[in-house]
Amino acid sequence: MSEYAAEAVDRLAFSTPEKSERYRTENYPGAIGLNWYLTDPTLQHMMAYYLQPDELAFAQPHLTRIGDLMGGPVARWAEETDRNPPRLERYDRWGHDISRVVMPASFTQSKRAVLDAQQALRHEARRASVSPSLAMFASNYLLNQADIGMGCALGTGGGMVQSLVAAHAPADVADHVLAKFDSGEWAGETAQLLTERTGGSDLGALETTARRSGDAWLLNGFKWFASNCAGEAFVVLAKPEGAPDSTRGVANFLVLRTRRDGSRNGVRVRRLKDKLGTRSVASGEVEFVDAEAFLLSGEPSADSGPSDGKGLARMMELTNAARLGIALFALGNARRALVESLCYAGARRAFGGALIDKPLMRRKLAEMIVDVEAALALVFDGTGATNHRQPRSIRQRIAVPVTKLKVCRLGITAASDAIEIHGGNGYIETWPVARILRDAQVNTIWEGPDNILCLDVRRGIEQTRAHETLLARLHDAVSVSDDDETTRLVAGRIDDLDAAIAAWTKLDRDIAEARLFPLAQFMGDVYAAALLTEQAAWERETLGAERKALVARLYTQRYLADRGPLRGIDADSDDALDRFDELVDGAFDREQTQTRPIS
Repeated sequence: MSEYAAEAVDRLAFSTPEKSERYRTENYPGAIGLNWYLTDPTLQHMMAYYLQPDELAFAQPHLTRIGDLMGGPVARWAEETDRNPPRLERYDRWGHDISRVVMPASFTQSKRAVLDAQQALRHEARRASVSPSLAMFASNYLLNQADIGMGCALGTGGGMVQSLVAAHAPADVADHVLAKFDSGEWAGETAQLLTERTGGSDLGALETTARRSGDAWLLNGFKWFASNCAGEAFVVLAKPEGAPDSTRGVANFLVLRTRRDGSRNGVRVRRLKDKLGTRSVASGEVEFVDAEAFLLSGEPSADSGPSDGKGLARMMELTNAARLGIALFALGNARRALVESLCYAGARRAFGGALIDKPLMRRKLAEMIVDVEAALALVFDGTGATNHRQPRSIRQRIAVPVTKLKVCRLGITAASDAIEIHGGNGYIETWPVARILRDAQVNTIWEGPDNILCLDVRRGIEQTRAHETLLARLHDAVSVSDDDETTRLVAGRIDDLDAAIAAWTKLDRDIAEARLFPLAQFMGDVYAAALLTEQAAWERETLGAERKALVARLYTQRYLADRGPLRGIDADSDDALDRFDELVDGAFDREQTQTRPIS
């Protein structure tokens, strides 16, 4: 049907001008085309909450430009890449295995634009003598709202590779690799290859082997799921010959796409994965055939053979840092789902009025707003950055898996809610929210699913008493919060959490393991609530506003309060409904939607 004919159908005799307006595409532009920083008051407040005035003055213009980039070109390129993902050229014309991953132009254009913007931020930060770390973190949050696949490709281990190479690689290799990073040539060209067919999380069962060859090693084996396999440098887990067949025998190796002599290394990509989502990052099956590799470990120990016995522990320490990045991916998914939902509900008319004015819809949107802000508090606190009310930095160990568990699950539920809010349109790939759900699901898998995170919580409690650090952070938060009903409730729940951990340690081993999930959820709920009360006190003191206190109250009522036998259904008032516009205005600047061009 032609465009003219389609418009004619909308003007049939049984229709009206008012009804035909419902189907005008330009009435439903969604999030793309907006400046994602300027439309996000919560992120703006978060930057003000953490940064000193000179740092904030530096970051604001950069984040404004980056917000425009991510909400515009990068978001559009992401849609194109999702429809036309990377492809594998396995052989050349003579049948040689070249294993070349061909990235679509939309991906390479987007990657270049993102890297240029972030490089400009870092360069200007050096000139201004300010730290760019939190602004870079916020920049990645904005990127993740457009495409967590790109976030994965740019964030898979660059810093890890550089630190390990500098410490352990032969001098000529270290000089070559670090020069590639310093020039920016290998930005986004790294990955860590862990997973094998023997079991993704059971890394002690891996079968890739390494044998010494001069000052290098030769790797042979097969990695079942390797993200960013189009890259140039990989950190690979393997077992040196003679090492124990256990986690003690696992070591880290650097494998480059090209050998030191310039020839192609024995790295073969068997096939790319046909994935549910995150199609923009090339994930594949990688085979090593006498691949030149370099040990990234210290001196071997007597009981661990050629490995120093710390390879897996070293990788898991780096993995814990990567987990915060995965939580940031999920936060980006949840924020994009929220914005798309607010845009659609504001434009859609049903049952005689705007969808956003219906009480049930307001209930759902209010819950999404509160959950996203709680997740934002968790993820930013995980960076270890200090804020204006809490100048003491506390390095968190157990909080990171707890944060990932909670936020990655939110990424899925928020995307699912967004599809439901869009109705049948949400289930269609030409609308934006179907991809958000497809992408969000992987976050619960990358760097450990819920059960693995729970086991990490157990190790933290039993081996290093890491829960004490978390409890100290929670006590610090409520100590600088205002003495109101919400803060008192949270303070009581911190004591309850402390008692719950003590009771858990006395349980039978199997029962204790089964209870890890509710224990980790309890930790996450109290952690988020304490951070929200801390932020509410800052907002009240600095801005004279009460909105964050409302968010903290709604969060604690939902997750921590005893609602009684009637579950609060008999309450004759509802803060979320009474102050809904205040909630929305503090989450999404709707005025910005009036100034954008029609896509």
